[in-house]
Amino acid sequence: MNYQNIQSGLSTAFLDKNISSNVLYRPQFISNDYKNGRKVLSTIEDELLHCDSFLISVAFITMGGITPLLQTLRTLEDKGIKGKILTTDYLAFSDPKALDKLATFSNIELKMYLVPDSKNGFHTKGYIFQSNEIYKILIGSSNMTNTALTTNREWNTKIVSTKSGEFVSEMLDEFEELWNHPNTYSYNAFIGAYRVHYEEYKKVKQKEDIKLPSKQLIPNSMQKAFISNLRKLRNENESKSLLISATGTGKTYASAFALQDQNPKKALFLVHREQIAKQALQSYKNVFGESKTFGLLSGNSKDTDVDYLFATMQTMSKKEVYSSFAPDTFDTIIIDEAHRIGAKSYQEIMDYFKPKFWLGMSASPERTDDFDVYAAFDHNIAYEIRLQQALEENLLCPFHYFGITDFLTDGNETDFTDFNYLTSNQRVDYIIEQTNYYGYSGERVKGLMFCSSTKEAAALSERLNLRGYRTIALSGEDSQEKREDAIDRLVSDTRSDYLQYILTVDIFNEGVDIPEINQVVLLRPTQSPIVFVQQLGRGLRKSKDKEYVVILDFIGNYKNNFMIPIALSGDRSYNKDNIRRYVLEGERIIPGSSTIHFDEISKKQIFASIDTANFADIKLIKDSYKNLKNKLGRIPTLMDFETYGEIDVQRIFDNKSLGSYYAFLKKYEKDYKVRLNELEENFIKFICTKLANGKRKIELETLKDLINDQEYTNDLSQTNVLNIFTNEFPTGSGKNTFKDCIFIEDKKDFKIL
Repeated sequence: MNYQNIQSGLSTAFLDKNISSNVLYRPQFISNDYKNGRKVLSTIEDELLHCDSFLISVAFITMGGITPLLQTLRTLEDKGIKGKILTTDYLAFSDPKALDKLATFSNIELKMYLVPDSKNGFHTKGYIFQSNEIYKILIGSSNMTNTALTTNREWNTKIVSTKSGEFVSEMLDEFEELWNHPNTYSYNAFIGAYRVHYEEYKKVKQKEDIKLPSKQLIPNSMQKAFISNLRKLRNENESKSLLISATGTGKTYASAFALQDQNPKKALFLVHREQIAKQALQSYKNVFGESKTFGLLSGNSKDTDVDYLFATMQTMSKKEVYSSFAPDTFDTIIIDEAHRIGAKSYQEIMDYFKPKFWLGMSASPERTDDFDVYAAFDHNIAYEIRLQQALEENLLCPFHYFGITDFLTDGNETDFTDFNYLTSNQRVDYIIEQTNYYGYSGERVKGLMFCSSTKEAAALSERLNLRGYRTIALSGEDSQEKREDAIDRLVSDTRSDYLQYILTVDIFNEGVDIPEINQVVLLRPTQSPIVFVQQLGRGLRKSKDKEYVVILDFIGNYKNNFMIPIALSGDRSYNKDNIRRYVLEGERIIPGSSTIHFDEISKKQIFASIDTANFADIKLIKDSYKNLKNKLGRIPTLMDFETYGEIDVQRIFDNKSLGSYYAFLKKYEKDYKVRLNELEENFIKFICTKLANGKRKIELETLKDLINDQEYTNDLSQTNVLNIFTNEFPTGSGKNTFKDCIFIEDKKDFKIL
């Protein structure tokens, strides 16, 4: 049977793509194209998870290539699936840390082929997966590196064969010849000398690097688009604007470049913490150099006689402080984290000052309270870039997200509100095991742990320190000086009192710029997609020697687990099928080199959360509607929900107390003046609840023809469409529910073409 499947697959691949065949036995072209759901990494993972054994021969192996595979490799080890991996010392490219990690797997045998001299090379890229008598082979250009498996222009061919096939027979012979070659050594025999060789080669390369003069800062793609759009708004005499930009994409630098373009004489930059003010001030200095003077206004500094002033709200919001400035002192005022402006202190500032231009900046202007951030800036969005687009444009550091099951006592359900459980020795050991296993990019871990409570953070930090870790717990009660010192200890490579982790609840959710963060650990339930992305964003800023950031999400049996895939995908439609699909296939479609993995228990917990979630809940509908209306500055149309990526309107129709968008607007929108009679309203509800899901295209096409008074383009004689539009349902339930909803009175009136 497999012979026939392989032959059919060959015919489809090489003779005629229209020939039907089983895709599992079909040769395929494998490349990286996330927009079409293709990544080399996904293919390799799929084959690893369905093989009985595997052989891999690649020239280069890095931690960036190994890390996305860690969950899969652990599964293979648990199942006892054996594999052989062969690499080389060619160009001293393979990372010893990656080789060390592979060597820890009991089911994997690792060897290295040592090239005899510089005239010889070793550049193989082949992945062989065996299942019963079938071999599937991926051969082409992809090494085991992060970019090769996810983003590079890579060409690979996936071939399906039996062991007796000539191609696979010769490839297996070649692998065995290299595996048993006199120049090939096992891990324990090669790793010591290779590690020395690798470090020496790295030093030589660093010395050979040409010392280029420091480059002048130039705007990235987001910043260029923002500057251009802002210029247009100001030329149109607009006085307010909003920049919506994902964490880590460079909002502060964007504002600096914009001011460089506009060149106001005096500017005020408002932030909510002194540390952020200092960081913003330094960013502006990097852009303007000595052409402007800069000062800090905070509890510890009163340097105000400057061109551009950076002030904390805590200080500036005091009446005796802001009233010491004339209302028109500043030509431009920039408000960082502008979603906060609903607070009384911000409103007093905005009422007092009269600049020529207000610029608000936020990663998430959507609010759960009643304040309209968009209206405060006249609905002028100068630019908007969310997480997915920022990843696509390579503005952020790639992340490897792992959704892993939180510690379960004896495999049973656990009460995650129990403080004794959260801080138990068993859970601490489990956290240490997972953080060590999934690792980080760089020489040492520089991590953030987000906890459920301040009490939990303090207790976990204490227990980690007892095990030899260097951690500190911070809360909103800690001074600015203590926070700044903790961050310096975390990122420093020279301080003897360095830290490995800072544990906190939410004081680092936004604003703080710590590019060196290479591991983020989420030890709390996801209550909001906004907060999730804020905490994820702590690790997304690019930094020298940081190839990626590892995100570890410890997932318990929480009812809001469905928010995790919503946050990762940026899909706010609340469509259950979309959310399930992202849990299963998000790995394939997330832009850039980032990856997403959930272990099997976490998947089940998230699916259970999705199944029980009520996405037709009126509060969710009202919040989504309010966000969209605020953004547009008007009542949204149904098409606006699709255009701007808000809630799927089917959720409105599914709400039993509504049944239609008209009913929602009539009940909750005071500015909506349209009124229908009872019959008209019932017709609208009938269409929304019975037809709008689009599962039966013929009904919608027929309805369109009816509305346009056209002849019907479908043959209705073999369908129940006539029963639908004459309200003649087999059970009669439709007639009772939608009294008098009859689109046609006589079936004979239908002109069937």
